[in-house]
Amino acid sequence: MHETGVAMEIYRASLQAAEAHGPGRLERVRVAVGELSAVDPELLAYAWEAVVAGTPDEGCPLEVEWHRARQSCAACGQDKERAEGSWLPVCPDCGQFLTVEGGRELDLLQVSYLPDEPGGAHV
Repeated sequence: MHETGVAMEIYRASLQAAEAHGPGRLERVRVAVGELSAVDPELLAYAWEAVVAGTPDEGCPLEVEWHRARQSCAACGQDKERAEGSWLPVCPDCGQFLTVEGGRELDLLQVSYLPDEPGGAHV
């Protein structure tokens, strides 16, 4: 399950972003995951829980924004529907190649942390 490696990297990047603001612990981490990124959001969330377990950040939720990909046909000028988990290389109506846009995201969007002193911060 490569989601564990992805979760570890998200955790490392989150700690690095938060450490510039002083001591504290992670409150919430938000990421964008595209459907073509080869990362399963449920497995990523499960891996995240394992990565932060036993750390001062245990219990910090990982919020995943799911980004769908779009396939469109320039000849027809339309977005084309697809079966879940399946990508058609050509337009079912005119036979032209389809363009796939988006869905490749794997981005750290927001890190919220609680400093040792009262109040929270967003990085």
